[in-house]
Amino acid sequence: MMAELELWRSKWLKVVTSIFPKTAVQSLAECERGIFPNIHKLLSIFCVIPTSIACVERSFSSMKRIKTYLRSRMSEDRLNGLALLNVHRDVLVSVDEVLEKFAISSARRLRFKV
Repeated sequence: MMAELELWRSKWLKVVTSIFPKTAVQSLAECERGIFPNIHKLLSIFCVIPTSIACVERSFSSMKRIKTYLRSRMSEDRLNGLALLNVHRDVLVSVDEVLEKFAISSARRLRFKV
């Protein structure tokens, strides 16, 4: 591993700083898997690690808020929907679009006669 790291370091010492990779994905594209297998694996893992765990923490705190005495009566789809709405509450939802989708859907429990 140390030899591989030293080889990686010497590779980038020869390169002009203006063409250095700026992101982990660019670094992964520049990393030859055959020559740098361990660094390639580390960069692959680094590319998929979330930059923040705030979204995960928000979803857990949302679940705590949603878990009420009504939860036992709630279907899993509805619970997931409420959790997603709570976590992503900063996304603007068009009321007209929601009403249109609701009007198009045919699954209703009550049929009103006019």
